[in-house]
Amino acid sequence: MFSNTAHPATLEVKPVHESQLEENKAQDIVIELRHVTKKYHLYKNERGRALGLFGIKKKDSYLGSINANDDLSFEVYRGEAVALLGQNGAGKSTILKIISGVMYPTSGEATVNGRISALLELSAGFDGKLTGRENINLRGQAIGLSKKQIEALEPKAIEFADLGVYIDQPMRTYSSGMKARLGFGFAVSVDPEILIIDEVLSVGDRRFRKKCITRIREIMHDSNVTILFVTHGTEVAKEFCTRGIVLDNGRKLFDGSINDAVLFYDSLTDEKASGSKP
Repeated sequence: MFSNTAHPATLEVKPVHESQLEENKAQDIVIELRHVTKKYHLYKNERGRALGLFGIKKKDSYLGSINANDDLSFEVYRGEAVALLGQNGAGKSTILKIISGVMYPTSGEATVNGRISALLELSAGFDGKLTGRENINLRGQAIGLSKKQIEALEPKAIEFADLGVYIDQPMRTYSSGMKARLGFGFAVSVDPEILIIDEVLSVGDRRFRKKCITRIREIMHDSNVTILFVTHGTEVAKEFCTRGIVLDNGRKLFDGSINDAVLFYDSLTDEKASGSKP
């Protein structure tokens, strides 16, 4: 007799080797810092600083050295939104400049995998003799964009900056606020893989600030974009980020969820304000 009873298929489940899991995880690392230290030498005057370039440190002009970043190690994964929290002098801006390639560490290694758009010093790097439109082209070339990419970016940056007829005027005629608007407009129009934000949400008037925040939210909705966010406002950090790293005197003190990081940072700030040791 014919039977239509089918035999269940045998599913072979192959265990994933631990090394393969580590490899897959490593592929999602977009920023990796390994024992990064940035040392600055301090001098009393310009003469002492000039001698220091040749390794000469005279007692009457050399004040010593400080580590703006001190043996920092952490990893940031694709799609994460990470806040760097710390008071002035904690080393936040220095590490962002190292990550963005503006400066290099004294020791250690910083590895970045992805195209960076940095909202750091928004008006830095512009040529005052060139128009705003020409500076967009210049900055696009500086970060390695093709002519086609720059042509696609230009109208978006101009529309966002909303400078009107000034876009075709020399940038030496711009106010600092106008330069910052163009810098922000360029940075958020690049379609970055990594967006670095350093205390720039105070740029422009209230309407423009709201426009900036809306654009950052739009960028963050892309799960492939990684965000590094520096702010003194912990409420802003909780609004934008899911993870927080607390820095103090160049060292990492805490790394965890944004809520826990904010609690740690607030506790550290209160202890310092009361004169207690952290």
